[in-house]
Amino acid sequence: MFGQVVKNFGINLNALNEKNTVSSGDLITGHISFDLTKQTKITSITMTVTGRVHVHWSTSGGGGRKRRRTRRNFSGKLEYFNFSSIVLAENSASGVASRLEPGTHVYPFTCQLPQGNFPSSFRGVHGQIVYSLTVSINRPWHLSKSFATELNFVHHINPNQPELWAPLSGSNSMTVCGLLCTSGSVSMTVSTERKAFHPGETVKIICDIDNASSQTVTPEVKLQQKQVFYTQNRVHSNTFFKTLVSKTGQPISGHTSDVHAEIMVTIPLLSVPSISNCSILEVEYPIKVSLKVGACSELTVLVPIILCDASVNAPPPSYL
Repeated sequence: MFGQVVKNFGINLNALNEKNTVSSGDLITGHISFDLTKQTKITSITMTVTGRVHVHWSTSGGGGRKRRRTRRNFSGKLEYFNFSSIVLAENSASGVASRLEPGTHVYPFTCQLPQGNFPSSFRGVHGQIVYSLTVSINRPWHLSKSFATELNFVHHINPNQPELWAPLSGSNSMTVCGLLCTSGSVSMTVSTERKAFHPGETVKIICDIDNASSQTVTPEVKLQQKQVFYTQNRVHSNTFFKTLVSKTGQPISGHTSDVHAEIMVTIPLLSVPSISNCSILEVEYPIKVSLKVGACSELTVLVPIILCDASVNAPPPSYL
């Protein structure tokens, strides 16, 4: 019956920026609109804004009935905020519901997000961080009908942190064995020009390689997204890796030293910022650089970058 009375319901938000994102403390404005097919009594129209995190995964072992018996479920929940406001109220003097005529009705609204260290919106394999705005229409002797829209919340990382602009570097080495004796050593140092980047930016990955072995080695670079989910008490966790970009460099022949290779990796535009300010869900962006040595050996260096929103492009602080 409700769908026959109320048609074309919409929640329209006024964009605060070109990416239509919101952040801590932002003032959100907009309007709701809907069509009524007949005269209708409305007790109230309320708006609720929430910020929540929920993670869940399960493990199992064996098969059949045994598998069902050994299944274990893990979960965690957090609520950052939950507040409501009234868009339309019944007549305060008489307590009588508002009687709305057929046709189009438009009601503006304003609400301000609370100040706080809230993580960015995210949907992962075992959990999600969701900020939503829900509008409920309440009628006498009827169940409430709710309409929701998600807010694209972004946590802004302060770009004036010196460590974000400092170069990153990591090294590793290994001894390569031949059929009868030691073949030689392979070493690699990987560096980036800074730690912080933003979606759409290209990262220059600098690889300095010494290949004293008789084997040909091939560098491979992967930009990964690491999702880590925790239970409420952080006793249990689940980690998932997703490769966003993969690049392969030129092979390096055996007994070759002082090889300087630069591999360019562009961060996908739709990548979400790093999340480190949530106790049950974290998102990291390690760059994994590997040297494939022969058929089964691999030398690996991890360089963990931080992915920020575009505001990280502010001029870096001066170093004395």
